[in-house]
Amino acid sequence: MIYLSHFTFPTGEQESDFFWGEQRTCYDSYYPFQILSRRKLRMLDFEPVTILYGGNGSGKTTALNVIGETLKLQRDTLYNRSNFFETYCKLCDFETLEPIPKLSRIITSDDVFDFMLNLRSLNEGIDRKREDVFSEYLENKYARFQMRSLEDYEQLKKVVQARSKTQSRYVRANLMDNVREHSNGESAFLYFSEKIQENGLYLLDEPENSLSPQRQQELLRFLEDSARFFGCQFVMATHSPFLLSMRGAKIYDLDEDPVDVKRWTELSNVRAYYDFFQKHEGEF
Repeated sequence: MIYLSHFTFPTGEQESDFFWGEQRTCYDSYYPFQILSRRKLRMLDFEPVTILYGGNGSGKTTALNVIGETLKLQRDTLYNRSNFFETYCKLCDFETLEPIPKLSRIITSDDVFDFMLNLRSLNEGIDRKREDVFSEYLENKYARFQMRSLEDYEQLKKVVQARSKTQSRYVRANLMDNVREHSNGESAFLYFSEKIQENGLYLLDEPENSLSPQRQQELLRFLEDSARFFGCQFVMATHSPFLLSMRGAKIYDLDEDPVDVKRWTELSNVRAYYDFFQKHEGEF
C-alpha cells in the first residue's frame, strides 16, 4: 500500500531566500535548515517500504522528523525541535495516493526506550500466579486459532509457543517473577507489534536499537508481512543489514552526494559485514 507518494524538501535557493528575507543572525543553529540541502536531497519517492540509509549526521533522522511533523503524525516522545522547525516544514510539500490513516505514527528509539522503562516499572508490581499460566497454556495448546489480522499476531505466537513447549517450559517462559524475564529486546518488539496496526503509514527511526540479530530478523518478517498483507507503508531509517535486506525496499543512500538509490548489497555498511565474514570464513 502507498499512502504517501512523494515528499519534497526546500532547495538550497529556498533556504537562502529565507535567510536573506528574515535577516536573522542571532542563532547558533538554523536546524533543520542546511542539513538535507547539503546532501542535495530534494525529493523522496516512496514505495510500500522505503529506507533511508546513512551514517551519523547524514540527515536520515532529520528527514523522518520533518516528514512526521509536516504530516502531523502521532508520536509518543519529544524530539529535537528548533526555533526554525515549523518554518522549515512550511517550505516542504507532499502528495498522497490515499488519505493517510489517523493511526499513522512516527516511532523513534526514544519511544521504545520510554516504553521499556515503563514496562519495567509495571513488571515490578506484577505477580502472576502459576495457576493462571497453567490455564493459559491449556487454552492456547488446544485452541482452534486462525490469524485474521495484525491484532492476532501476539496470540499466534502464544499458540505456537504452547504447542511447541511442555507445560513446565511454557510456564517458566511466561512467568514474570522479575524484570529479567522480560528482556529489553522482547519489550522493544512488543512495542512495535502493539503500535503497528493494519492500514497505516509508519515512520521508523532505527528500529533495530535494543534488538538482537535474531529479534531484528523477527521484526523484518513482521514488517514484510505488514506491508504485504495488511495495508501498511513504511519509511525507515536504519543501519541494520537485516532490515536493509527487506524484500522490495527502495533504499536511499544519504552518504552519497547527491543522494542516490542503491541495492542493499551495494551499501558500505553491508559490504563491511560481508568482507569481515569472508575474511573469517574458515573459522566457522
